[in-house]
Amino acid sequence: MKVFILNSPGEVSQLQLKDIDKPAIQIGEVLVQVKAISINPVDVKTRAGKGVYGRIKDQTPLILGWDISGVITESKAEQFKTGDEVFGMVNFPGHGKAYAEYVTAPASHLAIKPANISHEEAAASTLAVLTAYQVIVHNANVQAGQKVLVHAAAGGVGHFAVQIAKHLGAHVTGTSSARNADFILSLGADEHIDYTLYDWANHPGEFDFVLDTVGGDTIDKSLLVTKNGGTVISIPTGLNEAVTEKAKAKGVKGYFILVQSNGSDMQKIATLLEKGILKAHVSSTYPFEQMADAHLQVESGRTVGKVVVTL
Repeated sequence: MKVFILNSPGEVSQLQLKDIDKPAIQIGEVLVQVKAISINPVDVKTRAGKGVYGRIKDQTPLILGWDISGVITESKAEQFKTGDEVFGMVNFPGHGKAYAEYVTAPASHLAIKPANISHEEAAASTLAVLTAYQVIVHNANVQAGQKVLVHAAAGGVGHFAVQIAKHLGAHVTGTSSARNADFILSLGADEHIDYTLYDWANHPGEFDFVLDTVGGDTIDKSLLVTKNGGTVISIPTGLNEAVTEKAKAKGVKGYFILVQSNGSDMQKIATLLEKGILKAHVSSTYPFEQMADAHLQVESGRTVGKVVVTL
């Protein structure tokens, strides 16, 4: 089978297309013939030696990727049978090995793909939507009537976070540059903020919950606009010690969350997708052989929604 192996951390040229044997499955696992793969910022960071590279660097061969949608060709799990169409985030933050024609996956990390969405949309609805779901539902426990701010709301995690928070009855504001305002409002956001023009210091204590998908000084801006007793959760960088102290001083709960593979959450997400409550926006698709181009698109930081690779 064809796979992309990461020879060593660095530029996209380190992703090498190879032929290797199909993997064997263990009890509780399935073998998935992959139809689509989602590419995330963590893929790009890990390729460059950051992200979760330190966790998986000793694996041989090192195969990046976690987000898949495809068809089961072999099963040693009670939950699924041969021919089932499934999707999920596999073994994150471990060794997912998703950049391949066939992927072994714990059945506990997958869900049945809704029949009303494509494999491309399903692959896009994995790490990004799981992150948004786990943060908003499990960690922040967002409630109806609360005011929620989602940074980079046109991005992968952000565009799902807007939809989930709105579904829960929150008043949702999304940030982006002006060119993506209409897209964010079309997701159901109540308001849009152009982050390049907004005066953060003069809008104190507006939000019950802020999701930071950007990092850097966005964390400080988030603290400025969070209510006393509110919550700020950072996805890309975590809160450094200085910002954590600032959060405590203001009476704000601030912390970092790393998404985890979870089939039960995937099943709930599948239901939301099936009902049309959630919809993945796939802005770019690339054939498998153009994996490097997909990485470069994500690396640009300009992607609206998700980038998907097809097989």
